Amino acid sequence: MKKIAVVAMSGGLDSSVTALLLQQEGYKVIGLTGMMFNSPASETVVKNAKSVADALNIEHYVYDASKTFKAKVMDNFLECYRCGQTPNPCILCNKYVKWGELFDFAINELHADVFATGHYANIVEKGGVYKVYPANDEHKDQLYFLYRLGQNVLSKTVFPLSKYKKSEVREIAHQYNLPSKSSKESQDICFIQKPMTTKKYLLEHLTPQKGDFIELETGKKLGEHDGYFQYTIGQRKGIGIAYPYPLYVLGTDAEKNIVYVGKEELSHRREVEAKDINLSFPPDKKEFDANVKIRYNMPAQRAQVTVADGTIRAEFYDPVNSVTPGQSLVIYDAQEGFLIGGGTIVI
Repeated sequence: MKKIAVVAMSGGLDSSVTALLLQQEGYKVIGLTGMMFNSPASETVVKNAKSVADALNIEHYVYDASKTFKAKVMDNFLECYRCGQTPNPCILCNKYVKWGELFDFAINELHADVFATGHYANIVEKGGVYKVYPANDEHKDQLYFLYRLGQNVLSKTVFPLSKYKKSEVREIAHQYNLPSKSSKESQDICFIQKPMTTKKYLLEHLTPQKGDFIELETGKKLGEHDGYFQYTIGQRKGIGIAYPYPLYVLGTDAEKNIVYVGKEELSHRREVEAKDINLSFPPDKKEFDANVKIRYNMPAQRAQVTVADGTIRAEFYDPVNSVTPGQSLVIYDAQEGFLIGGGTIVI
């Protein structure tokens, strides 16, 4: 009897090729698409996933995850901005939806032996312990978004794209004429579809209110804005103040509706702290050197890391800039590069 692989399918390139590769490996493949929210965009995702499933001649299920997605991802997104933080919605979606409700449905209801997604990462089992390593495509570090996954889900998860470059994945889709062969990269925030922007979305859901731009060094008022939640640390564009030197957002005060600005170098820090942590692979020491990211699109930096009392503290050897509360601090093994864990930045 064939083993069952349930693939989280979005109708896009990566999940489509994931399903194809598992089918070629001899699995009975079942497609599973999460209905994240009720909108034309979400309906298009379901339609596209169904067309891929039909092309592969596999079963396809649609799971309504909209209540969990709204509570854990969309509502959290707005609450973070309301509190002056900048959230990572994809990380919470992975924890609560993809490896939450969808994973549970796949294992318990569809009797999957493995759960698969189109992430670029590589799970390696050593002595009953599962470690997540980078994929072969060095341009696709998706470990950053996976640090909240625990050993239980990792033991039943496979990432078939780990061996491939993105260009090779697209070639496979063309070779087998998959409906997704020419699909574009998915958007960062799936529930904010063009022409809607993050700024417009926030203005629709949060109350705009006049506040002050304050120069951090001098305490001097430099101008006014329409709401602190429209600004994030490290931002340069959109401040709209002519000044002798470029101004960067250095911080916000949600209670006072203040946006602090100043020279870019003032955003540099050596120490960063994160809470609400999860360790995919718990280290055997409380203090150790690691490679650390404080946002997705940056090279990992070496730091001395301390894990204690539900907190990760990273002391960087070289200062990092634009440390942003609400973003994730993610730590990787300094020698082998596998994922250790991470948490939400608080300072």
